[in-house]
Formats: sequence, structure tokens, C-alpha cells
Amino acid sequence: MTDLIAKTSIDKRIAEIVTPVIEDMGFELVRLRLMSGKTATLQIMAERPEGGVEIDELGEISTAISAVLDVEDPIIDTYVLEVGSPGVDRPLTRLKDFETYEGYDAKIQTEELVDGRKRWQGILAGVEGGEVLLNIEEDGETQTIGLQFDWLADAKLILTDDLMREMLKARKARDGNDADASTFDEIQADDAATDEE
Repeated sequence: MTDLIAKTSIDKRIAEIVTPVIEDMGFELVRLRLMSGKTATLQIMAERPEGGVEIDELGEISTAISAVLDVEDPIIDTYVLEVGSPGVDRPLTRLKDFETYEGYDAKIQTEELVDGRKRWQGILAGVEGGEVLLNIEEDGETQTIGLQFDWLADAKLILTDDLMREMLKARKARDGNDADASTFDEIQADDAATDEE
């Protein structure tokens, strides 16, 4: 079974180099993309196994990755390294992501047509065997479909109020800070009040 962490052969080669470095630091590689442009950009997303990553930790990961890439030198051209977190509307790149975020809205794209389409949107309903389960609305009724993980080309969470609320709760539980779901509700209420003025 493959994953969506790295797609192209160069992405996979770089992932082989940086994954041990990231894992030795206690983090997981979520996604890696070498994107072309005037100057190429190597975009790496990482987080703790239980989720989350701090800005200073991203700096440490960046420094460690830079050192190993300087030695291995897998990228011929000049490039810019960007190390970041997956964010709230994160990409879903591993089978376990579809279990972790069960109950949340997601967009999924398949490599080939499945039942006449490549794009799917619905609520994640977990994993069964090698299939990602998705609850979708068809003709006013909800039905659960299964898409083989190996068929997927891209998948990500959709940013919703519920997702934001849950991420704030998770952050509070992890960090013990004051940001919680009520903070999000207060922000929403403030925005609504501002809109009415």
C-alpha cells in the first residue's frame, strides 16, 4: 500500500532521506512536495504523532533537514526549503489520517474515474480494510461509499466551524492554554456583531 506523502520519484527520494531525521526528532512526515517555479520550493509538513507542532520545533526540523540535504544533495537546482505544520484543513496522506479524522468533512480525488467521477466530498466514515469510507449525499439520501486508498490522488479536510472548534479543544488539551471552543464561539459572535454594525 502506498501513501500520499510523496508523489513523484524525486519527492519519494527526498522523503527517504528526511523521514529518519524527522522521526529521530519525535515527529512524523505528513507531506513532501518539490514544487517548480522561478526558484523551486521544497515544502515539508511535519507534526508530532499525536498531532500538533510548535513554531520553534519547525525551526529545529528545518535546520536538521537542511544539514542532511546539504550532505545528500538530491536536488540539482537552487531551492527554498519551507517546513510547516499541516494546518487545520490538512492534507490526508496516510490511511490512519482517515480514521483519526472520522466524522469530519473532506474532499477526495481519485487517480481514475470511479462510478463516473474523480472528485468526492462528504463526511469521513473511517477505514475498512484498505478502503476509505465516505458518507455522501446522493439524491437527498446519505450513502456510504468505499474508495480504495490506493486509488486516491489527493485528499484534505474541509475547513468548517466544527473542525476549528475541535482543533482548539485539542490544542488546549495538549498545551494547557486558554484557547478553547468557547474562544472560537466568542470570535464568531464578535464577527457577527461587527457585520451587523
